Amino acid sequence: MAHASLWQRCLTPRATIPKTLTWSAGIGIWLVVIALWSLVTYSGLVRSIFLPTPTSVLSTAVSMIGDGSLWKDIWSSAQVVLYGFLLSSVVAIPLGILMGSFRLAQAFLDPLVNFMRYLPVTAFVPLFILWIGIGIEQRVTVIFFGIFFQQLVMIADISRGVSQDLINASYTLGAKRRDVVTHVLFPACLPGVIDMMRVTMGWAWTFVVVAELVAANSGLGYISLKAMRGFQVDVIFLSIGLIGLLGLVTDQFFRLLRKRLTSWAL
Repeated sequence: MAHASLWQRCLTPRATIPKTLTWSAGIGIWLVVIALWSLVTYSGLVRSIFLPTPTSVLSTAVSMIGDGSLWKDIWSSAQVVLYGFLLSSVVAIPLGILMGSFRLAQAFLDPLVNFMRYLPVTAFVPLFILWIGIGIEQRVTVIFFGIFFQQLVMIADISRGVSQDLINASYTLGAKRRDVVTHVLFPACLPGVIDMMRVTMGWAWTFVVVAELVAANSGLGYISLKAMRGFQVDVIFLSIGLIGLLGLVTDQFFRLLRKRLTSWAL
């Protein structure tokens, strides 16, 4: 009966399941992926020039950790992502809340923002190099440009979703316009803003490869491009895997941050 009850809970939308089952399922999917990867590589179904074996990727990682180059590349990419993401978020969060809360700000900024967010970031890379140079500033600008306008639109939508009854109640209780913005709108938007940051941080990690493909001398995107020229598929897979792993770490950080700061909204 206990097994039947657990099975029913697993098939029920939004029903809670034991943490042990959650962890087992999460680990299980990775075991399946590694098993399939091992099967197609060690059996010779796919040649190593196209898909390296897990042990070759692991040995490459150990070798690069040993000579210290991997830590340098990880830090270089993490630095670019964090700077670009933080700079974008610091500007986009208050501006997006204003866009979603004040009709004049929306009317003024909406046409430009909705135009800019459809422009491909890759098309601007040569211009960023021309305008800014080939240092870290250019790579940070690619990250900023890639997520800033998307963040603005998402935050504006979050701000527009705040209940009008909540705002009216604050005016009824004697709050001024500034108080409504700082003590009602900002806290009400916080859960959605953290979720938005979690999503756009993932986009930032995808743009880091674009940022480092041109005029970079370190970083995970850079070593991937260099490895492609020498057909070092194991290095390419290592670079991809590390970007995914770093993205997973930041994703879990924002999950914990949301639970800690906005437990009332869970």
